[in-house]
Amino acid sequence: MPGAIVAGGIALAPSAVQAAPDSLSQAVAALRGISTMKADFVQTDRSGQRVSGEMTLKRPGRIRFEYEKGVPMLIVADGHALTLVDYEVNQVQRWPIKNSPLGVLLDPNRDVTRFASLKATGHPDVVSIEVRDPKKPEYGVITMIFVKDGAAPGGMELASWVALDSQNHRTTVRLTNQRYGVSVPDSAFRFRDPRRTGRRTR
Repeated sequence: MPGAIVAGGIALAPSAVQAAPDSLSQAVAALRGISTMKADFVQTDRSGQRVSGEMTLKRPGRIRFEYEKGVPMLIVADGHALTLVDYEVNQVQRWPIKNSPLGVLLDPNRDVTRFASLKATGHPDVVSIEVRDPKKPEYGVITMIFVKDGAAPGGMELASWVALDSQNHRTTVRLTNQRYGVSVPDSAFRFRDPRRTGRRTR
C-alpha cells in the first residue's frame, strides 16, 4: 500500500482524520514512562532486506540490538555514544547519541515536544508522531507509532518506528513481545571490540 505505515501488523493509510490534541503529550509520557524494556524486533532497510533480533532498552541512554544468529553486527548505546559494530569486517563506528534519530528514545535531555508533530493514522487507537529538529537536520527524522494499551507505560505501547538519517537512509523497526520493567544490568550494553581481541568496552 503506497504511503502506508505498518504498526502492530495493521496497515494504516494516510488519512485526513487527525489524532486527538492530547495524543502527543500522551505519547511523550509513554516514552518517559519506560525505564527498562525488552522486545523482539524486525528491522527492514530501504532495499527491503529484513533481519530480526532482540532489543534491550534501559533509559536513560542505553539500548542494544542483538541480531539473529548469522548476522555479524551489533548496535549498542552505553549512555554516551551509539556504536555500530560490524564483526565481519572488524569495524566500529560511533556517534553521540544526540546526533542519531534514536536520540529521541535515549537522550533524557531531548525535549521531544519542541520538535514533534502528530501525523494522521486514521485509526483511533494508533498515534504517530514525527520528530525532527529543523535547526539540526543532521540529527535525522524519526516517526514513532504507538498503539493504545492499558498494560503499557502511559497506556500506550511503542509498536514501531521509521528512522531517516542524515544520509537519507531509511530503516523501519517493528516491535513485538514487549516486556517492561525487566531487570537489565549495565553490563548488557558492553560489547566485544573486534579491533582489540578479547577486550570488552565499558
